[in-house]
Amino acid sequence: MSDILSGWIPAPAGYKHVVSVSLGSSKRNAREEVHLLGQPFILERIGTDADAKKAAELFGALDGKIDAFGLGGADLYVIADGKRYLFNNVKKLIANARKTPVLDGSGLKNTLERDAIAQLDPLLNWRTQKVLMVSAVDRFGMAEALAQHGADIVFGDVVFGLGIDRPLRSLGTLRNVAKLVLPVITKLPQDWFYPTGAKQESSVEGKGTKYYAWADVIAGDTHYAKRYAPKHLEGKTILTQTITEADRDWMKERGVARLITTTPRMGSRNFATNVLEAFFVALSGKKEALSEDEYLKYIREVGFKPEVNEL
Repeated sequence: MSDILSGWIPAPAGYKHVVSVSLGSSKRNAREEVHLLGQPFILERIGTDADAKKAAELFGALDGKIDAFGLGGADLYVIADGKRYLFNNVKKLIANARKTPVLDGSGLKNTLERDAIAQLDPLLNWRTQKVLMVSAVDRFGMAEALAQHGADIVFGDVVFGLGIDRPLRSLGTLRNVAKLVLPVITKLPQDWFYPTGAKQESSVEGKGTKYYAWADVIAGDTHYAKRYAPKHLEGKTILTQTITEADRDWMKERGVARLITTTPRMGSRNFATNVLEAFFVALSGKKEALSEDEYLKYIREVGFKPEVNEL
C-alpha cells in the first residue's frame, strides 16, 4: 500500500466502498457506514485542500481497491441544454483511475435535483418565490425545473463566475450564455471560477450581494452560495446539497430561516451528488455512469426525498 494510503482502511468483506476524492477542504472529510436495499456501504470523502497532484495520486492508489469513485470540488463535465461539455484539465486529474469508475454527480444532478424541485412545489409554491441560482450551468436540470414551475429567477453565472454585473433572468438567455461560455470555460483550470481548498472557508461580498437581498431562496452549490454570501441572510431559504454541521452553524449565524437539501442525510451528514452517483453505480454493479431512467429507478427504490430543516 502506498504512503498516500497510510492509515486508510478498506471496507469490510461484503461491503461496497465509495470514496469521493475532492479538491475541497480536508476539514469536510467523512466516513459513514450505511445500509440500503440490503447492501452495506462505506461512503467516504477525502479532501486534498486544492492539491491536484495529491488527488491524482489518490485516484491511482485507490484504483481497483474500491467499487466507485466520486469526484468532488470539480466537475468532469456539465450538461447544459442536453449537451455535455467536458473539462479537459479534470479529465487529466482522474487519468490514473483505470479500473474503478469515476462519477462527478453531473448525471444525478440532472435527475435527482430536477425531481426535488417538483417534490418541493407543494411546500414552496415556486410561482410565489424569487430564486437566486448562484450558478446554473452546472445544475441545468434544477434551473429548467425552477423555470417550468414558474419561479422568478436570477441566474448568477455571469455575476459570480465572471465578476460582471449582468444577471440572467430567463432560461433562453442562460442557454445562449452556456453555448458561448462553456466551450471556453471547460478549457480553463476549474479553480479560476469555483472555490477549492481554503477558499471554501471564506466569503467575499461583492456585486452579487444585492441579488441575495432580493431573493427568497438561494439555490445551488453550497460552496458557491457561501463564497459570495453577505453576513445577513435573515428569513432566507437555502436550497443546496452537501451540508455539514459547520455549514448549519454558518447558516444559523446569518439568520437563514430554512435549509433544504436535495440529498437526504446519510449517517451524520448530507453527501454531495458525486458521492450519491457513485453510490448508485456501485449498487448497480456496473462500471460506468447509469442512464437517467436508471438513476430515477434507484431514487424511487431507496426513497430519496429532499430534506427540509427549519432553522
